Amino acid sequence: MSSDRGDGWVVAQFVLMGVVVAAGLVGPRWPDGARTTLAAVGAVLALAGGALAVRAARALGRALTPFPRPAAGGSLVERGGYGVVRHPIYTGGILFFAGFSLWAGPAALALTAALTVLWGLKARVEERHLAVRYPAYGAYCRRVRWRLLPYVY
Repeated sequence: MSSDRGDGWVVAQFVLMGVVVAAGLVGPRWPDGARTTLAAVGAVLALAGGALAVRAARALGRALTPFPRPAAGGSLVERGGYGVVRHPIYTGGILFFAGFSLWAGPAALALTAALTVLWGLKARVEERHLAVRYPAYGAYCRRVRWRLLPYVY
C-alpha cells in the first residue's frame, strides 16, 4: 500500500466494501429461525453506523479525504464522534457493514471482520501522518484513547 497519498489503502477498502456487499447479496443466508431477529438488529446497527459516519464526515468538512495523509489546509477535529474515538468514520462504517451483514449472511460478516482489520491498519498509518501534521495530536490521543471501538480498540 505504497503511494505517497496512500492510494492502495483507498483501493483496498473500496474493493473490500464491494466484496462485502456482493457476498451479502449472493449468500449464504442466515438460518430461518434467526433471520428476522438478525435483520432487525442489523437494520438498527446499519442506520446508526451510517448516521455516525455522515456526522463524522461533516465534522471534518473540507479536510475529509479517503487517503491516510491529511488533506492540506485541514485542522485537528476533536468534537462530536472525534471526542469518543479517533476514527469515527471507520467506526460508523464498521457498524454499517456489521448491520448489513446481520441482515445478509455469515459470509458478509466474515468479510466485514476483514474490513475492520483493514481499517484498523489504515488508522495506524493515518495516525503517523496526523502526528506529523498536528503537534497536538499526541495529547489528543492521550485524551481519546480508542481508535475505532470504545473500550475495545
